[in-house]
Amino acid sequence: MKIAIVTDAWRPQVNGVVTTLTHTVETLGQLGHEVVVFSPNGLPTVQCPSYPEIRLALFQGRRLAAWLQQQQPDALHIATEGPLGLAARQAAVRFRLSFTTAYHTQFPQYLRARYPVPEWLSYGALRWFHALAARTMVGTRQVRRELRARGFRHLCHWTRGVDTALFRPRPEVKLPYPGPIMVYAGRVAVEKGVEDFCQAEVSGTKVVIGGGPALADLQRRYPSVVFSGFQFGLNLAELLAGADCFVFPSRTDTFGLVMLEAMASGLPVAAYPVTGPRDLIREGETGCLRANLADAIVGALRLNSSACRTQALEYRWEFATRQFVNNLVDARTTRRARHRTHFKGSTVTDYQR
Repeated sequence: MKIAIVTDAWRPQVNGVVTTLTHTVETLGQLGHEVVVFSPNGLPTVQCPSYPEIRLALFQGRRLAAWLQQQQPDALHIATEGPLGLAARQAAVRFRLSFTTAYHTQFPQYLRARYPVPEWLSYGALRWFHALAARTMVGTRQVRRELRARGFRHLCHWTRGVDTALFRPRPEVKLPYPGPIMVYAGRVAVEKGVEDFCQAEVSGTKVVIGGGPALADLQRRYPSVVFSGFQFGLNLAELLAGADCFVFPSRTDTFGLVMLEAMASGLPVAAYPVTGPRDLIREGETGCLRANLADAIVGALRLNSSACRTQALEYRWEFATRQFVNNLVDARTTRRARHRTHFKGSTVTDYQR
């Protein structure tokens, strides 16, 4: 099957959406599908307000429409609700193509953390965006329930995977910090709750892996916290494996892929009892969920790491990608005659200007 994916989030951005799409595209190729990706790569871009690391490609509707006509995909997936996602939605409506979407990000909560935008307005915009999709894929059952309660329709499940060969226990790794060592990895931004982690009154060493708009301010105000900056591949895997527990202070994530990477490394997770952690963490086995983050950390440090690894092994990218394929619809069907398609292909390409 030839699958077209349109996304505003793509390499070299570093976040869970990009990680998910990258592994999905790679696995689709391994499964014999042809994948073409339309992303900001190679296009003129501008900085995203309050997020200079994120580049947005504006006014690409005509180029994207021409690309879709040229590619003639069997299935169209619109991964994000940004400028390219909007352009793809418009082109799909114009050409009467059926398409799927995904709900990766809690934009209403993200916006509210920065600007006085009421959630009902943001959810209304998102509901409009996804309304014409044949299916909207969500990562957890809790997100599915929440969106359904807000009037979203045609919701389906799309789980995630983890590279358990890269992220694994490494007893030989010893980090040069006083224990216990607690680690966070991800964007350093206000909606991620990283300051809650920095403020938590627990003994030991706190390590923050990643970068973002809040990094400089937190470094200045919390000198006792170790800020390692962005880490990738083996360096990231070793930092996780060398810690004693993983702290996930976000209240706004729809899944939290990095929690899987931490559990695969043998780390129990400390988090709030909110969407994302509630679906992923097995309370008292692979993590501890508490309204007080310090209490969650203390509880997580008491847990056995072997259960974390065992749970992470249940999440495979091949399974998640086959689930993604089964959620796709034939782009050329009418809205009343959509059906799943399974074709053969072999090539993975990336659109460039």
